[in-house]
Amino acid sequence: MADKPPEKGEEIGNHKMRVSAKTSGQQPITACLLGAAFFGSLGSSFIYGYNLSVVNAPALYIKAFYNTTWTERYGQPLAVETSTLLWSVTVSVFSIGGLLGALSVSIILRVLGRKGTLLVNNGFALLATLLLTLGERAKSFEMLIIGRLVIGVNAGIALSALPMYLGEITPRHVRGSIGQFNSILICLGVFTGQVLGLPELLGQETTWIYMFAFLALPAMLQLCVLPFFPESPRYLLIERRDEAGAEKAFQRFLGKKDVSQELEEVHAEAQTQGNQQTASMLQLLRSPAVRWQLITIIISMACYQLCGLNAIWYYTNGILQEAGFAENLLPYITLSTGGIETLAAIISGLVIERIGRKPLLIFGFSAMAVFFSLLTVFLNLQDTVSWMPYLSYICILAVIASFCSGPGGIPFILTGELFEQSYRPAAFMIAGIVNWLSNFAVGLLFPFIQEKLQSFTFLVFVVVCVLGSIYLYVVLPETKNKTFMDISQSFAKINKIPAPPIEHEMEQVLSCKPFINGKVQDVAKMESSF
Repeated sequence: MADKPPEKGEEIGNHKMRVSAKTSGQQPITACLLGAAFFGSLGSSFIYGYNLSVVNAPALYIKAFYNTTWTERYGQPLAVETSTLLWSVTVSVFSIGGLLGALSVSIILRVLGRKGTLLVNNGFALLATLLLTLGERAKSFEMLIIGRLVIGVNAGIALSALPMYLGEITPRHVRGSIGQFNSILICLGVFTGQVLGLPELLGQETTWIYMFAFLALPAMLQLCVLPFFPESPRYLLIERRDEAGAEKAFQRFLGKKDVSQELEEVHAEAQTQGNQQTASMLQLLRSPAVRWQLITIIISMACYQLCGLNAIWYYTNGILQEAGFAENLLPYITLSTGGIETLAAIISGLVIERIGRKPLLIFGFSAMAVFFSLLTVFLNLQDTVSWMPYLSYICILAVIASFCSGPGGIPFILTGELFEQSYRPAAFMIAGIVNWLSNFAVGLLFPFIQEKLQSFTFLVFVVVCVLGSIYLYVVLPETKNKTFMDISQSFAKINKIPAPPIEHEMEQVLSCKPFINGKVQDVAKMESSF
């Protein structure tokens, strides 16, 4: 009996499966891709992480500098209240700068592109380095405060531009692993700040300003090396209409000459967007087609800051002292926190393409809730048993590892994955605003929460972690190894937007005519030649 010929819908469905199978072929990671990810992160997320820890070691020396400068300038010692205020401003102005950077990043990305934004952003890093390094010599604490503001602007721009660049230059089968360079270099920056702050290195009264001078090194390295890597091919093709440039960029990043399949995928996305320009933040907020993607990013980014990791640092030294460690040993033992952060982020980057984004996020927040609960118990039993502080410190390390296993980097990856090209800059702007406002809120409110709840403070973060896990379990689809169009369509039902049928989607793909090797190609003909 002869086989029945496939019907039209079945034939198109099979054709789509063949296209998907071919486009998802797992190419090896090239040196160009790794180099762009590393040097892009080195001058961006590394600087952000470094500035999270750089002021901790020299805090006493900076306060002494403030007091000396005030006395020389006004002829009287700095009042305790004024000293506290100046120090609080020095620490918190970093978040204000980050918010300013996040608010401006969409415009900069539109004008300069992804790589161009990263390169120009180094100007803020170098300006901040000058202000922070020369402030003591100029006897101006105002220069230190302005320097912290400027380096905050650098961080606000970097945490939006870098994840976007990494997401757009990377094949989808390794998009999560390459995206975790952002998290790994943040943790490495924190760890580097802790190491350089040791008394044997730069954590001394005469050398602390060189900790700020170190900021120029990663910025200069990125300025010297990143120009030799290509711009995002998706940006070149969809926003700049530079098909030849996009083809060359894909060829270098993927290490192969035939990139017709990758161009086909980008053409299909461009076709669905039509002539739509890059959306503004207001347009994104009003669009029903991306409503739940936006809610998901807002909740993920808020949980990223409100899950309680920043509050851990308030307790670490106190718990170590309770455990009987000498004061002069604390900086060395604290290095374990930075080491655990970096190790957990690296492991997450290695397993994210096997396990997926959603399981790692849910596991991270759930594990944090468990260890925060145990930490609350151990803190309340701190004085009952001599070895109880050691259990508390183990819980602290476990919380840090849980955070870096997923919540520490995946929200930035998701922000790039859940939105198609026209919405992406505005999505990163909103994610950045939520990130920095939440960061500022933790710094502002945590002392009051700690004063009221004492050792029960961490139960607040247990609630945040549990609610975040539940939301992600119910709403977030897995984005591993999916195209940006596939991810957008997976939200169609919850957004109450009809997803295009298979026939319509394939017609769009087959109607695209990519520009390959200087000639316009018909995708259907290319497919028949495989």
